[in-house]
Amino acid sequence: MSHPLSPLVSEDTPSLADRAYERLREAIVDGTLPAGRKLSERSLAAALAISAQPIREALRRLEGEGMVESRPRSGTFVAALDRARLIEMGRIRVALEGVAASLVARQRAPEAIAALRARLEAIRVATEQDDPARLAEANDAFHLTLHAVTGNALLVRTLRALQAYHHISRSRVLATREERRQALAEHAAVLDRMEAGDADAAEALMRAHTLRSLEVAFPEARKT
Repeated sequence: MSHPLSPLVSEDTPSLADRAYERLREAIVDGTLPAGRKLSERSLAAALAISAQPIREALRRLEGEGMVESRPRSGTFVAALDRARLIEMGRIRVALEGVAASLVARQRAPEAIAALRARLEAIRVATEQDDPARLAEANDAFHLTLHAVTGNALLVRTLRALQAYHHISRSRVLATREERRQALAEHAAVLDRMEAGDADAAEALMRAHTLRSLEVAFPEARKT
């Protein structure tokens, strides 16, 4: 039986692991690999025309993000992420993104602020060019940079475990030009407060931003 995934072109192993991760993540998000599907390293490697090693690394990364799960004596499966679970993950992310913004504001490290300014500029350019794909990448880079510059390993690990929510919700959040422009303004306001060292305001604004995103992606979250 043919596999729903098409081959990848062989390159070096680290690059293939990243590309395998992206291909598998996209397939899970768009339903090509549906919830509950068993994932065989061998069949995935054959489908993507690569060795098992990059597949193994990709699956390990996806498991850390909550998109796949390993079951003892059964194997690895696409995680069942229903809307209630995604909303729960989104609410946790709201709180933790706020904490991240607060930490960076308290530290007020010039190099951290500069890195975030560069990420914000990439968001601004993608927004002005009305390039949703590039904007999604720039948005991801801003938040991942924010997490990293906190210097808090536990926070980074916990947020990484919520990436499934982020991957599934981001296309909905950035679906319209109005939403994309509002997201830019919200990121800019948060960064201004971080640069000013206003931890309480930075946290409040980031929580408001991520909560609004949650409610755009899943309107029923307003009622729960």
